[in-house]
Amino acid sequence: MTNPQKILAFAGSAREKSFNKMLVKIAAEGAKSAGAEATYLDLRDLPMPLFDEDLEAREGLPENVLKFKQLMKAHQGLLIASPEYNSSISPLLKNAIDWASRPEPGEPPLGLICFRDKVAVLMSTSPGGLGGLRGLVHVRSILSNIGVLVLPDQKAIPNAYQVFDEEGNLKDEKQQEAVKQLGSKLATVLGKLI
Repeated sequence: MTNPQKILAFAGSAREKSFNKMLVKIAAEGAKSAGAEATYLDLRDLPMPLFDEDLEAREGLPENVLKFKQLMKAHQGLLIASPEYNSSISPLLKNAIDWASRPEPGEPPLGLICFRDKVAVLMSTSPGGLGGLRGLVHVRSILSNIGVLVLPDQKAIPNAYQVFDEEGNLKDEKQQEAVKQLGSKLATVLGKLI
């Protein structure tokens, strides 16, 4: 493949041993096995201040926001694992989305350049019995409303404390394969669209 699909994989969690980070890495493996170029990003490596329009007006977009936006623009696909916080999206992920939606100089004010024409697949895992499913509803709604094509395929894996092995893989081989298939599906769809 001369021009592989480029997929950015990240989790809406900063915790070092985040189950959602483990989950999205499995999906990224599936994307790579389908021929895509998958880049894993730990949002902890790009700390962003709480979104603040006054800060933006005074200082412009923070350096890490610009780095995040560059990564977003350089990839056609997104693999996102989002933990569920109080039945909704995690504050870290919402903040990153809000900052990335802000225009850089030269971009149209409501252009949403980082999100337009992107294709995403969502997943989650949680200690609870629903696996973060309620939060994915909100992530899907937000992304869809800002121009991202969110594929219907998704995975929510309950009982996170019990389902991963020490290497960060799912103990259940069928679950492991199903998560890899999320990455593979995204690569396949992107291959048909680009």
